[in-house]
Amino acid sequence: MTNVDELKPKAVKSILVSQPAPNGNKKSPYASLAKKHELSIDFRSFIEVRGIPTKEFRKTKTNPLNYSAIIFTSRTAIKHFFRICAEMKIKMPQDTKYFCSSEAIALFLQKFIVYRKRKVFFGKLRGADLRALLLKHKKKEKFLLTGSAGRRSAICQFLYDNTFNFAEADIYETVASDLSDLEDIFYDMIVFFSPLGLKSLFHNFPDFKQNATRIAAFGPSTAKAVLDYGLRLDVKAPAPGTPSMALAISKYIKALPVEVEETV
Repeated sequence: MTNVDELKPKAVKSILVSQPAPNGNKKSPYASLAKKHELSIDFRSFIEVRGIPTKEFRKTKTNPLNYSAIIFTSRTAIKHFFRICAEMKIKMPQDTKYFCSSEAIALFLQKFIVYRKRKVFFGKLRGADLRALLLKHKKKEKFLLTGSAGRRSAICQFLYDNTFNFAEADIYETVASDLSDLEDIFYDMIVFFSPLGLKSLFHNFPDFKQNATRIAAFGPSTAKAVLDYGLRLDVKAPAPGTPSMALAISKYIKALPVEVEETV
């Protein structure tokens, strides 16, 4: 995962997107992008999610039955929470409350509980909605916040700041994927969607040099990570007029000098 020492602008013909490929969606914005600019676009997840082994979870002495309310901020958290419960032979009580950061996450609960017989709450628009719901139930409930090892979420900080009766439960972790097979493969552009993707890049290739490779980043935290790693940020989204990464890349390619775009 290095590149030739060509620092002058050149045509973008190959792109590596650091996410899994869309699931058979021919209407993917990247499919349209590839067709419009005659690009070769590959997808490769730079990170992997691994469930914390139940044996390791037991060592934390955390018993889900000791909590009257469970907080979920992702479908991954739901999946691994109920995996651990099943492996520990725990059946959550009918009156357990579930607080979810979005309706989509709340609906995912239907795979694991009898949805209508439980009390499920979710934020309808933004994180502020979930915070308001949590404050409403603060005095009555003992909360268990499920999440990823080594990462403190905004909701977690909110619970600390407002002195909730709660505990954290690390039930999965995000680790770097093995990208060793990409060592001698070069791309004109690499697209990142989280700081963890950049961490994975340097975990796999500590001596990575950007050179002529363009770097695209989605979101302010990802953009900051690009700069923190000493890389040049060429494409940033969302931005005025380019709310999506595909649109931002298209705009960047269009802005290249005509002679550059025609380079073979």
